Amino acid sequence: MSDPRATGGVATSLAQIPEYRGLLSWLSSIDHKQIGILYIASAVLFLLVGVAEAVLMRIQLMWPGNHFMSPGTYNQIFTMHGTTMVFLMAMPLLFGFSVYLVPLMIGARDMAFPRLNAAGYWLYLFGALMLYFSFMAGGAPAAGWFSYAPLTEGGYSFGPGIDYWALSLLVMGAGSVATAINLVVTVLTLRTPGMSLRRLPLFVWMTFVNSFLVILALPALNAALVMILADRQLNTHFFAPEHGGSALLWQNYFWVFGHPEVYILVLPAFGVISEVIPVFSRKVIYGYGFLASSTVAIAFLSFGVWVHHMFATGLSFAALYVFAASSMLIAVPTGIKIFNWIATMWGGSIRFTTAMMFATAFLIQFTAGGLSGVTFAAIPIDWQLTDSYFVVAHIHYVLLGGTLFGMFAGIYYWFPKITGRLLSERLGRLQFWLLVIGFNGTFAGMHVLGVLGMPRRAYTYPDRPPLGLLHLISSSFAILLALGLVLLVVNVIVSLRRGAVAGDDPWGGWTLEWATTSPPPPDNFERVPPVRSRRPLWDLAHAPPAVRDAGRAEGGGHD
Repeated sequence: MSDPRATGGVATSLAQIPEYRGLLSWLSSIDHKQIGILYIASAVLFLLVGVAEAVLMRIQLMWPGNHFMSPGTYNQIFTMHGTTMVFLMAMPLLFGFSVYLVPLMIGARDMAFPRLNAAGYWLYLFGALMLYFSFMAGGAPAAGWFSYAPLTEGGYSFGPGIDYWALSLLVMGAGSVATAINLVVTVLTLRTPGMSLRRLPLFVWMTFVNSFLVILALPALNAALVMILADRQLNTHFFAPEHGGSALLWQNYFWVFGHPEVYILVLPAFGVISEVIPVFSRKVIYGYGFLASSTVAIAFLSFGVWVHHMFATGLSFAALYVFAASSMLIAVPTGIKIFNWIATMWGGSIRFTTAMMFATAFLIQFTAGGLSGVTFAAIPIDWQLTDSYFVVAHIHYVLLGGTLFGMFAGIYYWFPKITGRLLSERLGRLQFWLLVIGFNGTFAGMHVLGVLGMPRRAYTYPDRPPLGLLHLISSSFAILLALGLVLLVVNVIVSLRRGAVAGDDPWGGWTLEWATTSPPPPDNFERVPPVRSRRPLWDLAHAPPAVRDAGRAEGGGHD
């Protein structure tokens, strides 16, 4: 098939771009768009794996005293589930959108360091495969996704699972830091003329700030992982209390990374929502400056709240009060964003596409998760609810109801740009309702389980009403949730084969990625439109014809 661009045509699918044909072109690619697609596809694959592990756990917990799985198997499954969803699904999904979209949205040809970009992906993939190889190498890790010491020490953790866990996260962490540095340099050095930092699309701005979070937070985890490996392989005793080490040292290292990690996972979703809501409300985003500055505030404050994960460890009251106050304070910039998004929708001409429906559900569910998180800043409440199912409900409302719903909005919004095809709105709406009903049915009741004292990480529980009923309800709705996630994959496969041709800008978007073809060519742009505001395509579309033609002629190509 001839190159459609050579004859003046427009590619309507990835298969029509010669540079993207064949397995070798993907394995050897340094094009940011192919790397982004590889990240996203891998993340969706591990999403399905993580969901399968979650379904196995919910089957085990469906009835009290169930023996569907042994305690050891259950420990391995819930450890792999948490690690998969955080490190193998959520982070690469966010990186995939970032490396695909950031160059397009700033008018660049590629990332600043294309080979480093490819290296970041392959480090992630091989690290992920190393983790799952542990099942065949003597047993998967079984100490929880945050692997509290001394469960990670040789005398407590039998088998090589923790070694594979630490090595895989260390490899993936190196790739994540490399990708974050690449994104920072790309934004600082490759913006098209006219695009100042104050004109950055909010997705780019939040990705930019998020990259600094990755650069500053991941080294703490990587250092702790090296210490775990040294304890296990070299007989050091960093985290072994019986040999003079400290189990709390691991908690400090992990949560110095772990709480910024929550915002690492959610800031890009904030960026997606900040792009989707204005376009489908047909209104300029309300309070761009507040949204941007509150992102910086969140990043700064996220490094000062880690101790609220350790309130039950016997800290001094002075430390408790300081970190309780900082934990309450970080809710302020997050709340500002919620009000900005609501104000943008207020009075707008809202079009409830599937993307907009997911964005709206994000607002509701993430707010619920954030409010339940603020309760942990109250020290007595934290003492009562820590390590209970209330925490399980909270983290899933933030990371699944928030991050994942936000990224689903992004998938439906940018899928036409990535592939040249529209996702089915009919299947999309069915998926949306399956996910909303399944998600809330699965996790809302867990708040009650936590208040009743149900500990997390327990593979079974006593036959005491209403624990059995609440777990049965949760497990039943988890099936709907899993079906909704599988339906996304079905929609993608069907739409790639038979989806309606999208055109270059099916939503009437305002940012630069919509100025090129769908899908974009390998070099991204034939000509970049001039940037004189935060909405360059709106400016071009609403200018008088003479000005519009002059603007198109003025727009620069690439050196």
